[in-house]
Amino acid sequence: MKLAIASGKGGTGKTTVATNLAVTLVRHGQTVAYVDCDVEAPNGHLFLKPDAAHENPVRRLVPRLDEERCLHCGDCARICRFNAIVCLPEQTLVYDELCHSCGGCALVCPVRAITEKSHPMGVVKTGIAGRVQFVSGTLNVGEAASPPVIRAAKQAAPAADWTILDAPPGTACPMIETVRDSDYVLLVTEPTPFGLHDLRLALDVAKTLKLRCGVVVNRAQPPMAETWELCESARVRIMAEIPDDLAIARAYSRGDFAVEAVPGLQPLFDQLVERLRTEVRN
Repeated sequence: MKLAIASGKGGTGKTTVATNLAVTLVRHGQTVAYVDCDVEAPNGHLFLKPDAAHENPVRRLVPRLDEERCLHCGDCARICRFNAIVCLPEQTLVYDELCHSCGGCALVCPVRAITEKSHPMGVVKTGIAGRVQFVSGTLNVGEAASPPVIRAAKQAAPAADWTILDAPPGTACPMIETVRDSDYVLLVTEPTPFGLHDLRLALDVAKTLKLRCGVVVNRAQPPMAETWELCESARVRIMAEIPDDLAIARAYSRGDFAVEAVPGLQPLFDQLVERLRTEVRN
């Protein structure tokens, strides 16, 4: 089961759900791999506290121009769909941050003035957190494109009964890269106008990608009529309602698991596991 935990906005409690669900699944006798795909601001390690993390660099190929060979013919600029190469009458400019590493520019250059050079863009860390296999990607400062690091983190995940993908917030390319090949997506929201608006966006993404999904409402405060109406109209099940409890916020601030620090919360996550198993069987 490849389960993505996502949200339409930041601060909804996505990582809280992902990490507490990981340890709950382990207690149910399942093997679990947790993958932190929020590579611009990973924080799953603050809760899981992995031991002996190993780092592997993530690299991509970027063009390098031999100015003495270059004819400034413009073939490389014309094939680049992302404007990473600009050809002027007497100069050709390369913008690494816009390059998507397709290699097309090197292929079309008639005089082989373009080669490709390996460029570091991030790291993937792997380790063990208790009985949870831990993977986390980190994008280097200054890099613009995070999907390659997200893909590398997902590929580094070991085989397990459950692979939990902790997605970046929002509905842009990083989130889509994380969730698009998942078996199921849990969308974490909160009962506020902003939370409701961004949940609509996230539901649209799941529908477009034809992904099965459910909703977890964090900081739940009844009544939540608008949230229930939205989920009913989208034919999406609310899988759990996590109460608005100051003790949960305090556990988060200490980097503790809420299921261990807050009495009565473990049964809620046990029920979430059973509901997820039912969704898988159906």
